[in-house]
Amino acid sequence: MQLHGLHHVTAVTGKIQQNRDFYTRILGLRLVKKSVNQDDTSAYHMFYADKIGSPGTDMTFFDWPQAARAVRGTDSVINTMFRVNGRPALEYWLARFDEYQVMHSEIEQFNGHDIVSFEDPEGQRMTLVDDQGADFEGEVWDGAGIPVAYAIRGFYGVTLSVPHLAPMEPIFTTLLNFEKVSEQPNPANPDETVTIFAMDGGGPGKEVHIIEQPGLRHAFLGRGGVHHVAFRLTDASEQEKWLERLGSYRVRNSGLVDRFYFKSLYFRISNGILFELATDGPGFDADEPLETLGEKLALPPFLEPYREQIEANLKPV
Repeated sequence: MQLHGLHHVTAVTGKIQQNRDFYTRILGLRLVKKSVNQDDTSAYHMFYADKIGSPGTDMTFFDWPQAARAVRGTDSVINTMFRVNGRPALEYWLARFDEYQVMHSEIEQFNGHDIVSFEDPEGQRMTLVDDQGADFEGEVWDGAGIPVAYAIRGFYGVTLSVPHLAPMEPIFTTLLNFEKVSEQPNPANPDETVTIFAMDGGGPGKEVHIIEQPGLRHAFLGRGGVHHVAFRLTDASEQEKWLERLGSYRVRNSGLVDRFYFKSLYFRISNGILFELATDGPGFDADEPLETLGEKLALPPFLEPYREQIEANLKPV
């Protein structure tokens, strides 16, 4: 049994209009779905992805304006890595970040790849990784004025901070069938080691990096933090097998949850780190044409009868 890569990363914003502007206008992602948090319909749930909303390209945000700013620390998802093709792409992004006053590093090297780290206006930590022309299943968004050759090509991976690696390693290698493929110095702190785990053959979109940081306080989720990471499953049949697998290992989980655009299965590997196993389909065009994705408030069928009430509680974006 294999997970097939990252599906989406869901984070928290407190300023949804600023958030939309940054991810669509500056990062050049497409807003493919403007919806609500299905467990809290007073909050927007925005989905930014490639041109067609491909699994593995989708950065999503809950809008919680009353939330405090995230407190950085261990037991958390600390970085989301996106992929671009080639060093010229990174050089393009350095100039673009300077133009829009985005906090960023210079080009650094990590595990044989050029990288640039940066932050969004709320302190969400991200990295661009040169994927060196690796195959990309999606289709980059060409509607944001960014040259296609330099555009973001979905996820490369995510980075977790844990207080102790030893109890976490079997979760990845035994439960989730990841392969431990490398240990590298942390470019932000050479005294720390980044342990790289790969799924389904590894490569761009199929890596989880873990840093052991026992001296840090535990993180607190808020604005600028990551809520959960989702991994790809092909379909509901595969998801049923993973539900059985989690049960066989006595891992507490949500059971199967139908999100309409995909089906979900949630479980925690710690107090601070929440994972989701999500199916690739049906997809974001289940209720909207591809040509007009994200232009109107979309609600799954079970929320449609409450549209008037839901819209009355949302500020225009």
